[in-house]
Amino acid sequence: MGSPMRIRAVQSGDITEVKVLIKHDMETGQRKDAEGVAVPAHFIRTIVAKCNGRTVFEAETGTSISKDPFISFKFRNGNKGDKVAITWNDNKGDSRTDEVTIT
Repeated sequence: MGSPMRIRAVQSGDITEVKVLIKHDMETGQRKDAEGVAVPAHFIRTIVAKCNGRTVFEAETGTSISKDPFISFKFRNGNKGDKVAITWNDNKGDSRTDEVTIT
């Protein structure tokens, strides 16, 4: 399980904007260490955001995403006080889910 994500969800009118910073090394499998040995691939495969159990954002990612990725998205029909849960899964079976309340 990775480090906690930093999540912010802000309501403005009928639009909710969510910003997420995920702590993850995101290794491509092509980089070599000091001894010249390839560092194994370790990257996030999927990211899913749900608001009150309803999927509001879904992404399949790969090795081209940078270390500690930042994601921002907007959705409708969220309300102040609702919970937004973000879940990621990586290619080694690790996952993490964190939650924030819309302000």
